[in-house]
Amino acid sequence: MLDTQLTSSLSYKLYRADEVRGNEQDAASKSGCEMFTLMERAGEAVFRQCQHLLPNTEVYLVLVGQGNNAGDGYVAACNARQAGKRVIVCAVEPERKLEGDAGRAQQNWLDTGGSIEAFDEEKLSSAGLVIDALLGTGINTYIRNEFAHIIDKVNEADVPVVSIDVPSGLDANSGQSMGRCIQADVTVTLVGIKPGLTTGAGKQSCGQLVFEDLGISKAFSAIAKPFASWLDIEQFKGMGPRDIHSHKGTYGRLLCIGGNKGTAGAIRLASEAALRAGAGMVRAYVHDKSIIQVSAGRPELMVTSEALEDALQWATCVVIGPGLGQDDWAQHAFEVAMKHCQSEQKPMVIDADALNLLSRQATAFTISSCILTPHAGEAARLLGVSVDDVETERFNYAKQCAERYHATCVLKGAGTIIDNESSVAVCRHGNPAMATAGSGDVLSGILGALLAQGLDTELASRYGVTLHARAGDDLAARDGQRGMLASDLFSAVRALMNQ
Repeated sequence: MLDTQLTSSLSYKLYRADEVRGNEQDAASKSGCEMFTLMERAGEAVFRQCQHLLPNTEVYLVLVGQGNNAGDGYVAACNARQAGKRVIVCAVEPERKLEGDAGRAQQNWLDTGGSIEAFDEEKLSSAGLVIDALLGTGINTYIRNEFAHIIDKVNEADVPVVSIDVPSGLDANSGQSMGRCIQADVTVTLVGIKPGLTTGAGKQSCGQLVFEDLGISKAFSAIAKPFASWLDIEQFKGMGPRDIHSHKGTYGRLLCIGGNKGTAGAIRLASEAALRAGAGMVRAYVHDKSIIQVSAGRPELMVTSEALEDALQWATCVVIGPGLGQDDWAQHAFEVAMKHCQSEQKPMVIDADALNLLSRQATAFTISSCILTPHAGEAARLLGVSVDDVETERFNYAKQCAERYHATCVLKGAGTIIDNESSVAVCRHGNPAMATAGSGDVLSGILGALLAQGLDTELASRYGVTLHARAGDDLAARDGQRGMLASDLFSAVRALMNQ
């Protein structure tokens, strides 16, 4: 059996920045510490990560702003100086006295004999490592020019960067760059993991993401409301052993519809992926010009170009879209399949060209158990917005897609988002090796296979996305990121499901 209980650990939950800010003081108090103690712990944690990243670096450049993020930076600077490092602290306004805990940290730095200087490129070029404490999670408008200038110079320089909480200039909730954004090598995020660090451009900007709960996790998790789950393969136990008296019909009858003339490969990948992910029987309905290409070398697949209505009656669930095309043949197959699955309430996975056909419908079909798997371009067409809109606000548009079609939306990309109207999850696995033709078709087949085996749409979508992405990680770790084929994922997925 698959374990549907996700761990309550903070490392598997995502919290909006305002939720962290609104609850960290109460959590600190309940944990018996002051907010300045959290600042000290944050600065110490940042310095530890700097030591881990580059233990022999002797010159640190610490860039500070004007809020609590700057206070964390001053504490990190003190820790580095105590460890014998040469530390240069630069601020946008070097003469400005900070207030509150940040002011206390600033004064401690000055009391140790430290100075605060204006930023210039000579200081940057002399540094072996940059600590980014310019801007924290509170920004909600485009950043000022003086910050943008520093960020540009840091990004142009070949110097490793460790960001505190979020890379400066990044919206912690959406992952959107607020005009400019630090491209960090490591981001040490504090108290709660922010969703903007886990998907799209935000995932790229933060580099390696390190989480530090600062010793208040128990109290914080008791009072703060998570925004989303962060999915890891370790949260799932796998499918477990099969019953001795089971047979192929026990594990579902999946129909994969697609494979127009000239695009047979996509439906072949989806269909074979479904077999490898445990579906009992898989039938492919394809254009008559594609039968040989789809069936060749895989006799376990049943392939047909006739009697779509009969094939739909046979099936317990359907995948539609890989290689479907958008011509008259595709339109007919799409309409027949959608009407059947709507009337019979059969689970569906809608991918690729089927999403493009769906976007043209004046009234959306409503199917009780439906998974949509758009990339940003397909999501943009489904919602009538631009691709840039989707990539800038991935969480927002995944939610809109789920709500418009009353379906589970799997918004693919770096940090794939799964939204089913009532809950949100983000996959922490995946890597650029998976940006290869056919990878999405394999995902559709995996999702269809899990539905065929009786998983509900929430569990099938979360487990299927996680399986697919972790399989890609395993292959990239073994063979490297270049040259991965979508079909390489079959064996890795099968191995993960049987662990």
